[in-house]
Amino acid sequence: MAQLTCGYRNSSDRMVIVRCIGPDEFFLERVVFPFELLSFLAPAESVVQIWTHSLGGAELRESIAVEDLYVDLSGLETAAAGLTEPETVAAPISNAPAMPMDWQKAS
Repeated sequence: MAQLTCGYRNSSDRMVIVRCIGPDEFFLERVVFPFELLSFLAPAESVVQIWTHSLGGAELRESIAVEDLYVDLSGLETAAAGLTEPETVAAPISNAPAMPMDWQKAS
């Protein structure tokens, strides 16, 4: 079963519950706080439901096809391939002057 990399951002000011329901008994449920980004893997045929809580109880806010939440990571892999080893900026700790310690006088 092919998995898609997906992302959902809770742009509301309330906590929501994200439920992803897919084929072959696939099920994912997560709490997403306001302005938080949730990244997850899901089968291509899945449906994502966004639930919130109101005075009357749980309320389905929206239903989204997982293809609409797909995140293309191919550009990130290309950018990561161009990275090089970071240069050392700070001097190693071993070059620091030694501080004499008198443990008997420590209070």
